[in-house]
Amino acid sequence: MTLQSKIDFAVIFIAKNANPNGDPLGGNRPRTTSDGLGEVSDVCLKRKIRNRLQEAGNEIFVQSDENNMDGKKSLSDRFNSFLSSFSKDEQKSKDVVGAKVCEKWIDVRSFGQVFAFKKGDDVDEVSLGIRGPVTIQSAFSKEPVTIESIQITKSVNSETTKDGKKSSDTMGMKHRVNKAVYVTYGSISPQLAEKTGFSDEDAGKIKEALVTLFEGDESSARPSGSMNVQKVVWFKHGSRAGQYSSAKVHNSVQVDNDGNVEITPLDGLTPEIIEG
Repeated sequence: MTLQSKIDFAVIFIAKNANPNGDPLGGNRPRTTSDGLGEVSDVCLKRKIRNRLQEAGNEIFVQSDENNMDGKKSLSDRFNSFLSSFSKDEQKSKDVVGAKVCEKWIDVRSFGQVFAFKKGDDVDEVSLGIRGPVTIQSAFSKEPVTIESIQITKSVNSETTKDGKKSSDTMGMKHRVNKAVYVTYGSISPQLAEKTGFSDEDAGKIKEALVTLFEGDESSARPSGSMNVQKVVWFKHGSRAGQYSSAKVHNSVQVDNDGNVEITPLDGLTPEIIEG
């Protein structure tokens, strides 16, 4: 059975001496708003959710290069390989294709996906848009962030020189946020869940992925322990439409600069608070 109750949620996490989300247009400095607040894009958060879902054994359509599990080199290769197992009549039906891709890949039935790929050897051209029930906002810090930049040197001999001497050192920069509390909000729509087959079980998997968002996400920019989910606040409404608007629910979650959470009570809606 598909999800029958609207869900709203908030995620509070802390970055300490880490680069939560580098901006490629800004020399990979941590993303910030015009007001100096730190930002982690919704795309970045979805990538981490996908990775956690994949590590838990779920099939993912938008796989990262380092987590490529099926050897497909592109999304079109992955989609066309799956589509080629359908009959010609099934390939021509967007309803059939849409149902099958949602059934196979949890990120498609969660976040949606646009399939628009050219005709292959055994695959007819297809253009298909799927709206997913799970939405998540970009995360923003509670106060302006302090960004520290350090110069780094690669002093290993990366290339052989003609005279046999060590090649020149390579210089670079590394950026990090000193310490900041970030908050993001999201919702899950039962109306859209019905269209993709998203279930209560899938919602539970999303919740677990949010709690473990930064586990297994270590890198030189985000050393182990430098990114930590403090709390996930999970609101499950009593109906498909929900007792309150998402905006009112999200606004009921107040987070201070130290990551402490205070929730304004909403009659008939009790949140589940999960420690990270």
